[in-house]
Amino acid sequence: MRALRELLGLAPAPESESGRDTATVHRIARELDRLDRDEARYLAAFAYVLARVAYADLEVSDREVGEMERHVREEGELTEAQAALVVQIARVQAISYGGTEDYVVTRQFRDLSTREQRLGLIRCLFAVAAADDSISHVENTQISQIANELGLTGREVAAVRGEFRDQLEVLKQERGPES
Repeated sequence: MRALRELLGLAPAPESESGRDTATVHRIARELDRLDRDEARYLAAFAYVLARVAYADLEVSDREVGEMERHVREEGELTEAQAALVVQIARVQAISYGGTEDYVVTRQFRDLSTREQRLGLIRCLFAVAAADDSISHVENTQISQIANELGLTGREVAAVRGEFRDQLEVLKQERGPES
């Protein structure tokens, strides 16, 4: 029974130096066994939060998956296959356990990261949301919620959001149809 629970990601996570990993972070980190444990935990949380935004509108497009894989590959210096695996696991976990894991995993990322890394994650979140050339209101709201959970200020988030203003759905609607 324990093996089945573990396979489904339901087993309790083992103790870590900074407390308890969530089942999500533990499951993804296990797939990254070539990395240092802390690096794997960081990357697992990073990938999950990316998936959280990609699924904010209840669908994950191929373009969003590609963007997530690119950021995970670059952040973790992974092969394409490893990045694809990490993103796939993170995506499944976010869809399956999103309501219960979102805040906990995001808080764990906050604990594992520097302020600069948190700002970098916000930039990646906007890039994932903009992968289909439009950042929906629900994606923008989710990013703001994540930024709040990460302890970032509204001013910091607004500065990053400004880099993606052309993709913000709300601003596209204000401009009207392009002639």
